[in-house]
Amino acid sequence: MKDLILLKIGGSLITDKRKEKGTLNSKNLRRIAREIEEGFNSELNSLIIIHGAGSYGHPIVTATGINNGIKNKGQVLAFAQTQKLQNELNVHFCEELQKYGLPAIPFQPSASAIMRDKKLVALNTDLLRNLLEISLIPVLFGVPAYDEVQLCSILSGDQIITYLAKKLEPKRIILATDVPGVLNEKGEVIKKIDSTNFETIQGLIRQSKVFDVTGGMLGKIKELFQVKGLVSEIIGGDPGIIQKSLKGEIGLGTLIEDR
Repeated sequence: MKDLILLKIGGSLITDKRKEKGTLNSKNLRRIAREIEEGFNSELNSLIIIHGAGSYGHPIVTATGINNGIKNKGQVLAFAQTQKLQNELNVHFCEELQKYGLPAIPFQPSASAIMRDKKLVALNTDLLRNLLEISLIPVLFGVPAYDEVQLCSILSGDQIITYLAKKLEPKRIILATDVPGVLNEKGEVIKKIDSTNFETIQGLIRQSKVFDVTGGMLGKIKELFQVKGLVSEIIGGDPGIIQKSLKGEIGLGTLIEDR
């Protein structure tokens, strides 16, 4: 098989995360789709894209509390409404990618995902392998999912990345965000994080000013530390960066290693 790349596009890059209801950042969405087309080499690599929910998910989840489980009928409706909103965002993203000739196919993770006390324990990766074999680009997304313990919890894009990395053994993991990497208290990019310096710097990591039910930047790093034997990179989403990263350039943001 071709070398697999897992590319995560943060919801803050493709939506206006400050809005209380789903609002696209159409300009950024078009640019990012174009950069993916320009940077991705389908002859050498296969690609899975995972995107965040941004304003299509975080506000409604925060307002209804479904991230902490289902306790009443109103939350059952909110579960369904949140899924609908995030499906809409997924369709918008795939539509833009297809405009650039990329065979992006919507893939709803919660259709097969099983959570257990907020942790992902099952997801249909056999189907993903089959889609990759015919050169499709599955586009997954963070979403509420069925939880065996609390009936509903949030399956974040970061959890999906970790799960897929363990099952599919990608060559690279790239996380594009609205900041140029992991920042310290001075706003400077931390060039590398591994087990030797994580405990020292985790208290200095700047958290998002917008509430994120999936754990923010610190949550992303903790998830990436679970992927053994692979260097991941958190990069910014400024023009040109995603394209360069897909072409193989490293050191554009913060490198994350498990050692």
